[in-house]
Amino acid sequence: MGANGGGTLPKDLMRGRSRFQAWRRRRKVGGRIPQPLWALAVRLVRTHGVSRTAAVLGLDYYGLKKRAEGAASEPHANCPAFIELPTPVLAGKQCLFELDNGTGATMRVKLTGYDAADVEALARGFWSAS
Repeated sequence: MGANGGGTLPKDLMRGRSRFQAWRRRRKVGGRIPQPLWALAVRLVRTHGVSRTAAVLGLDYYGLKKRAEGAASEPHANCPAFIELPTPVLAGKQCLFELDNGTGATMRVKLTGYDAADVEALARGFWSAS
């Protein structure tokens, strides 16, 4: 009888179990499970769940759960990532001034992002018009 209580295991779990068994036969004592086998176990968790995968592959439930949760929270390298960019701060020049031509005409001007030559031309035009 298989680990699922129903008789046979799905093919992907059987292949995973055989890969883990082969590694265990040839590993050195105290050797850590290689990253490709952990990646296989995490993929199987997505389909079969942590409990069933850990039982079939002979892994620690909590260790496998931790790795599966860590893999789920990491963005995939081949997926585009959303990056929020802050709106740029306007560091342009701002100016508020009032022009009076002496005959009673007054002009109030508020400029943002101006050039000094533009301000001079505006003032000369106002004063020469009277």
